[in-house]
Amino acid sequence: MSMGAYLAAIRSALPEGILDNEQLAGEFEGWSAEKIYTKTGIRSRHIARADECGSDLAVKAAERLISDTGIERSSIDYLLYCTQTPDYQMPTTACLVQHRLRLPTSCAALDYNLGCSGYVYGLGLCKALIESNQANRILLITADTYSKIVNPADKSVRTIFGDGATASLLVASEQPNVTGPFVYGTDGSGEANILIPASGARRRREPDAALVADDSGNARTVNDLYMNGSEVFNFTLRIVPDVVNRLLTTAKATKDSVDLFVFHQANGFLLDHLRRKLEIPREKFVVCMERIGNTVSSSIPFALQDCARTGKLRSNALVMLVAFGVGYSWGATLLRWGDAELSA
Repeated sequence: MSMGAYLAAIRSALPEGILDNEQLAGEFEGWSAEKIYTKTGIRSRHIARADECGSDLAVKAAERLISDTGIERSSIDYLLYCTQTPDYQMPTTACLVQHRLRLPTSCAALDYNLGCSGYVYGLGLCKALIESNQANRILLITADTYSKIVNPADKSVRTIFGDGATASLLVASEQPNVTGPFVYGTDGSGEANILIPASGARRRREPDAALVADDSGNARTVNDLYMNGSEVFNFTLRIVPDVVNRLLTTAKATKDSVDLFVFHQANGFLLDHLRRKLEIPREKFVVCMERIGNTVSSSIPFALQDCARTGKLRSNALVMLVAFGVGYSWGATLLRWGDAELSA
C-alpha cells in the first residue's frame, strides 16, 4: 500500500517577554489599549529577547515535541525550517537546528523563506516528500522573530506581530490525514506592500539610515519592515474567497462539509471581514491570536494546537487551512484531523 503524510503532533514555544496593549498605549499618544484591541483583535504579544533568535524558539518547540511523542531522533530524516528571520544569511538555519537537536547527519535540512503562507506550503512539501519515498519522518518547523525587523516607532506593525515557533511531526502512514488537495497562488506585483527595502543583495542594510515618519505618524527606516495595510487588506479580501472556492471545487466538497476553518491569523478585523464575506458560521471559524498576535507562518499551527487543546478540534474533523500574505503568496488545503491528544 502506498504511504501518505500523517500530521502526528504539534508543539510550540513562545518567548517569555510580553508586550501588552497597555504598554503600547503608553508609547503612542492617542491610542488606548482598547483601541488597539478593536483594530487588531490582539491584547498582547510575545517578544524575543535581544539575544534570542527564531532558532532558539524552534529548538524549544522541537524538543517538546520529541519529549512528548517519544520519537527517536535517529528516525527523523528531514527537517524543513520556515522563516523570514534567519540567524544568518548563511549558513541555512535548518543546519544549525539539526545540530542543536542532535539529529542524524543523514537528515536532510533546508530553510524556505515564506511568511504567512509558509505552513500550508510546508505541509505540501511534506506530503510530496513522503509520497515520493524521499522521507518517512519530517520535522516541519516555523519560527520568526518579527520584533527584530519592526521599528519600535511604527505602531502599524508593532501592534500586530508577535514572536514564536512551532514544530510539527509528519510521518509516513497508510492512513494519511494530510489529504489535500492543495491550491496555491503567487502575485509578485505585491512585492512593495510588505517589504524590508534594505535587507538583501539588491539593497544592502544601511547602518545610518534616517528615521522617516509617514502621514499616519508611523516611523521607520529602510532597514525595517514596511506594510501597506490598506493594500494588503484589499488583496486579502480579493484573493481569499477565490482560493477557498478553488479548493472546494478541486476537492469536490462544500463549505457545509468542512468542520473547521483555520485561516492565517492576520488580525481580528480582517478575519471578521473574511468570515462574513464567505458566510462561514462563527462556531466553525477559528480566531486565536488575542494573546500571541500575528505569528506569521506559525499562526495556523498555533491555532490548530489551541483548538485541539480546548476540544474544538475533534478526531476525524475535516479542517480547511487557508494562508496568505507577504509575496504576495497564498495557499490552502484540507486536513482530516487525527489523534487530537498528540497535539494538545
